[in-house]
Parts: sequence; structure tokens; C-alpha cells
Amino acid sequence: MNVPLWTADRPWRGIMVATALPLRADLSVDHDAYATHVRWLIDHGCDGVVPNGSLGEYQTLTEAERAQVVRTAVAAAGDGARVMPGVAAYGSAESRRWTEQAAEAGCGSVLLLPPNAYRADEAAVRAHYAEVASAGLPVVAYNNPIDTKVDLTPALLAGLHDEGSIVAVKEFSGDVRRAYELAELAPELDLLIGADDVLLELAVAGAVGWVAGYPNAFPDSCAALFRAAVAGDLTTALPLYRALHPLLRWDSKTEFVQAIKLSMDLTGRHGGPVRPPRTPLTAAAADAVREATEKGVAEGHR
Repeated sequence: MNVPLWTADRPWRGIMVATALPLRADLSVDHDAYATHVRWLIDHGCDGVVPNGSLGEYQTLTEAERAQVVRTAVAAAGDGARVMPGVAAYGSAESRRWTEQAAEAGCGSVLLLPPNAYRADEAAVRAHYAEVASAGLPVVAYNNPIDTKVDLTPALLAGLHDEGSIVAVKEFSGDVRRAYELAELAPELDLLIGADDVLLELAVAGAVGWVAGYPNAFPDSCAALFRAAVAGDLTTALPLYRALHPLLRWDSKTEFVQAIKLSMDLTGRHGGPVRPPRTPLTAAAADAVREATEKGVAEGHR
């Protein structure tokens, strides 16, 4: 069953793929390969892309590279509304500048982490989101307390939504119970699945979007899984979820960038190497990713 969630006025809904960034052997950005990848994802059932997220290794990019990645994504997508760049930065002013750049490029929304230079308190978090929202693009909050050490609790998210600073949240805490509290406190705030390995649980709890990792390698099967899950078609969704979960759980591991890029390489996409300080997967981890990927391919997942 195809459930249309993505619309031009709510372009953060549906499957927004946190795109891996193809690198050449010399670790330069392959913008041509990236453009091809963006078009391929949209042609294979995904609604849009999220460049310059952690999976896109934004922390290692120069300012010029980061800006060009956004422009490349918009041109390749053919519709800027389908592009939701990550605009995380150490300073709120810098995050606002990246949001302004996204607006100039024609993007429909942005994805924003809380302040992550230090363990920000609630007042700082509120000021940060208000500053970036003042640039004029819809802001999707990204709750990742594991990496940022700042937890966007349901109560805080409800406050940010009431203040007009955010329209949705990418929820990566792993605590699916929060979906129900969030729906009670802020029923108009859109919940987006933020970790691949809790997709089914959050879809059943009312998520209307997925900021996704593994569609980089398996877009067709991941799209079928998501659309069945949000439609409540568990007869279709549950077997798919079980089959794909050995891959999906890599999205929540420290080595998620390397794992997804390896799966891309194994499925005929161009993932390529990673930039330091990331290092290649250990032999054991690479074997596990390879086994799960090859099993998925053998079972007909694409």
C-alpha cells in the first residue's frame, strides 16, 4: 500500500534519505557520483534527501564542499523542496548561515541538532532553535542525546514547537515510548523515525517520516517496509523488518558510515572510503556487514 506522506508544504515527511557522500580514492568529493546517487534514490521510491548529516561526513567538509553538496543535491533532486540539509554547527550564528544558504539554494527545510559544543541547558537550546528558525525555513529538530549529550525531551520539544521554532523532530534516542508522550504534549509536531532499527516501532506509534540510512543501499525494499509500516500493514512490514534488521541495526552503531558505504559498494552503488578520523571497518565488522548485505541481495532485496 502506498501512503502519500510527502507534500510540498510538508517536505520533511516521507522517506528522507540521510545520504552518504561518495568520495574518490584521494578522499575528494565526487559530486557527479553524488548527483547520480540522489537521482537514483528518488527514482527508487524515496521522497527526498538529507545532505550534510553525520552520514554525509559533514564535520570533515570544507565550507566550499559543504555548500556545493547542497547545490548538487538540489539540482539532482529536481525540486529543492525534496532537500533537507543538515545545518549543525558549533555556533548558532553559523547554523543560521547554513540555513540561509539552504534557502538560497531552494531547499524546503533543514535538520538541526541542538548546540553540541558543550552540554547546553534548556535556555540555550531554546535560543539556538529560535535563532535558526528566524532564517525562515522550517526546522526539523534532531534529538541525538547519545552523541550531543543534550536531550530534547518531549516536554522541551513541545515547548520548541509552541514557540514556532520547529515543525518536526528526528528522534534518535532509541526510546520508542517517547512517541506517545510527544503525541500527547504536541500533537501537531511531526515525529520522524531517526534510527533505522526502530522503524517499525515508531511507525506504529504514529511517525510520518523517516530520516533514513539504509535506503542508500536498499531503497526499494526500505521504501516498501516504511510504507507498509506507516499504513499499519504488519503482514507486509513485519517479515520485511525481520529480514532487513541485521542491516538496519548498523545505523545505530558507531561505524554506521563505514557500514552503509560498504553495503553500497556491495550492491553496485559508489560508497567509497571515509575521511579521517573515521577509519575502515575492522575485518570482523566488514565480514558481518558483507554477510548481511549479501544475504539481503540473495533474498531479492534491492
